[in-house]
Amino acid sequence: MKVTLSGCIKYGFLLIVSFFSIFPFYWMMVGSTNTANQVAEGKLTFGNQLASNFQVLFSNYDIPLIMWNSLKISLITVLVSLLVTSLAAFGFEKFRTRASEGIYAVFLLCMMVPLATLVIPLFKMMAGMQLVNQHVAVILPLVNNLFLIFFFRQNFKSFPDGILDASRIEGATEYTIFFRIVFPMMRSTYAAAAIYAFMNAWNSYLLPLVFLQTESRQTMTLLISNLSSASYVPNYGVQMLAIVIATIPTLVLFLFMQKGFVKGMTGSLKL
Repeated sequence: MKVTLSGCIKYGFLLIVSFFSIFPFYWMMVGSTNTANQVAEGKLTFGNQLASNFQVLFSNYDIPLIMWNSLKISLITVLVSLLVTSLAAFGFEKFRTRASEGIYAVFLLCMMVPLATLVIPLFKMMAGMQLVNQHVAVILPLVNNLFLIFFFRQNFKSFPDGILDASRIEGATEYTIFFRIVFPMMRSTYAAAAIYAFMNAWNSYLLPLVFLQTESRQTMTLLISNLSSASYVPNYGVQMLAIVIATIPTLVLFLFMQKGFVKGMTGSLKL
C-alpha cells in the first residue's frame, strides 16, 4: 500500500480534529466520576466518585421529573413543529403566488432577528393568555421554526410535480396527497428535521428561564445552570454528571436516526 505525503497530512489533520471533537465529551465523562477539586485540577482519569455524585444529584433534585419536563417539551415541539412547518413549506413551494413569495421573503428576513429581542413581547403575550409557568409557553415559540420551513421547502423543490398531478387526477385531496404520498417518500427529510427540532427544544435555555418560574417546571438546561451557581464553590463533579445525563437523549436519538439524518441533509428523496 503506497502512502503519500498528502495522505499523511490529510489523515493527520483528521486525527487532530477528531481529538478536539471527542476530548470535551471524554472530559465530561471523566469529570462525572471525580470530586469538584479533582475536576478543577484537571484530572483526566476516571475516579471512584460516581456513586457519590449520583447520590448528591438525585437527593437534592427531582431528576426524573426534570427529565420528563424536558422530554415532554421536546417531543411535543418536534411533533407539532414538523407538522406545521412541513405543511407551510409544501404550500409555499407547490402553490406559489406573488403574495406567498412575499410572505416567504418576510419569513426569511425574520430568521435574522435574535430570539432575545422577542422575549419581552413573548412574555407579555403569554402573560395575557395566562400561560406563564406553563410548558406550553415554551413550546409555542419553538414550534414556529422558520429554519425548518426553509429546510423543508428546499427539499420539496426536488419532489416531482408529475406525481402530485397524477394523484389529483385520481381524485386524491391535497391532504391525502401530503400524508399518503409526500410524507412516506420524504422520511429522511423528516428524520433530519426531527433531530434538529429535538436538539433545538432540548437545549433551549432562554425561553424556559423566562417562562418557567418554579422548580417543578424546570428543565435540564435550567438545572445545569442552577448547579453552577448553587454555592460559592460549584460541585463540578455533580454538574458534569448532570450534563452527561442531559446528553443521553440527544445521543440516543442521533444514533438511531443518523442514517436518515445524513440522507435528509443531502436532500434524499425515495422514489
